[in-house]
Amino acid sequence: MADTDTDADTGGDGDGGRRRRRRGRDDVGTPAPDMMAAESAEPEAEQSGEGEAAAGPETSTSAAPSTGAPPPEARARPSGSGERLPLAGVRVIDVGTFLAGPYAACILAEFGAEVLKVEHPIAGDPMRRFGTPTKRHDATLAWLSEARNKKSVTIDLRQARGVELFVRLAAKSDVLIENFRPGTMESWGLTWDVLSQANPGLVMLRVSGYGQTGPYRRRPGFSHIAHAIGGLSYLAGFPGETPVVPGTAPLGDYISSLYGAIGIMLALRYKEKTGKGQVIDVGIYESVFRLMDELAAAYGLFGTVREREGAGSFVAVPHGHFRTKDDKWIAIACTTDKMFERLTEAMERTELASHTMYGEQRKRLAARDEVNKIVIEWVGSLSRDEVLQRCLEKEVPIGKLNSIADIFEDEHFKARGNIAEVDEDGMRVSMPAAIPLLSATPGRITNLGPPLGNATYEVMRELLDLSAQEIATLRQHKIV
Repeated sequence: MADTDTDADTGGDGDGGRRRRRRGRDDVGTPAPDMMAAESAEPEAEQSGEGEAAAGPETSTSAAPSTGAPPPEARARPSGSGERLPLAGVRVIDVGTFLAGPYAACILAEFGAEVLKVEHPIAGDPMRRFGTPTKRHDATLAWLSEARNKKSVTIDLRQARGVELFVRLAAKSDVLIENFRPGTMESWGLTWDVLSQANPGLVMLRVSGYGQTGPYRRRPGFSHIAHAIGGLSYLAGFPGETPVVPGTAPLGDYISSLYGAIGIMLALRYKEKTGKGQVIDVGIYESVFRLMDELAAAYGLFGTVREREGAGSFVAVPHGHFRTKDDKWIAIACTTDKMFERLTEAMERTELASHTMYGEQRKRLAARDEVNKIVIEWVGSLSRDEVLQRCLEKEVPIGKLNSIADIFEDEHFKARGNIAEVDEDGMRVSMPAAIPLLSATPGRITNLGPPLGNATYEVMRELLDLSAQEIATLRQHKIV
């Protein structure tokens, strides 16, 4: 684990007038923007990234059996000093920008790791300026939400003295996360050989658009591009029409960070056994490609190219989105004959599930348009609440197509504590709570995305043992 020769707080919560809570009924929230819609403004340091279960009937939360999980409010409640959390004592340097990679650091921080966000002394992470502005001049809502639980340390890596400080910091840390174009860190003198010599146990996560090797490695890459290269965008939209963006959220960035977090935990386990660190190389496009179910197998074996299918699915019918009488939308997923039978019971049209009609999946697929037309007409004759009630009574897999406003009012989100609130600097900011929910050591949110350089002095003085005069000189030369 990291050296602990500092009195710096490693994840505690007890300051700054901050309060974490579950979201109340009467508050209003704003959806987050796409994090990766623009290139980094930093010169020479461009950021490189951007099985279905059948639903059961709804049950009363008061009647739910014990699962051993903590109460939902634990997601928004601080856990003391954080010392009991799984990653307490792990120090992470996050030198990336925007989201792909830095989100992995956010996950680690939620479970006790101390995350030092290294930023340029003047500009900081470009994500500070990306998204919906707030009353804080150096932070958008995107920054406040996705840089939560971190401390900001400013170091100019284009100056030799800054590189020296960074190497010293890496020597006292367990994990380093970066997401610049391959070759950028090396151009600053921060090669793996230099870093691993300073800290043989260092684990380094490198996230980029196309990975550290291959002919595309130096291309700029963002989540939107990764969706296209990885095969996801080709499938999004209706047959014969322009492929659409598969949602405005930068899924590739989040997915790559999840793979990155998994890689970090695996590497830390290896380090625990051997004392040796290693590099984790994640390409955003390949994180997307890995989620493409049987796409590669079907093409490799049969030459099948899956095309866009709109709101439906090539493997099942009815399986899509349907408009209700009150102009709302629901999703239905009948992936088996039994599920379709339940739907026909909810529709009071059980003859549709007979063997002579559509009771077998192959027959439904062959008559896809006819089956969908029947369901469209039935759903369109009822309100959303009526369709939900009838289907849930028969245990049909069904759900609302929720807007963010719907989510804020959804009783299940409330019961599970999925929306956390942090009161800080006169702002109450709502955001997704920490997941997964561990029964003994649930994650927590201690603070919003930090002000630029809020921990620079603390880290330089207490971790790197610099004098106050040395720090003042570094500030004067804009090295920190």
